[in-house]
Amino acid sequence: MANHKSALKRIRNSETKRLRNRYQHKTARNMMKRFQDLTDKKEAEKMLSSVYGVIDKLAKKNIIHSNKAANLKSNMASHITAL
Repeated sequence: MANHKSALKRIRNSETKRLRNRYQHKTARNMMKRFQDLTDKKEAEKMLSSVYGVIDKLAKKNIIHSNKAANLKSNMASHITAL
């Protein structure tokens, strides 16, 4: 158990941030799954920019590594090319 007030605050803070990061990461994964399930090229191209935005936001907030974000975006682009 924490001995200082600031340590207790830090515990509360980090738990809140952990839950927020988890929610954002899960939402992004669901969005990427929906994107991968698309079979219509026009619809996929329309959704691509929003998926890219979500991935970039996760990388900017250090929820995922920037290299992982680049790999995910590359996979999305190759999915569109395959359609």
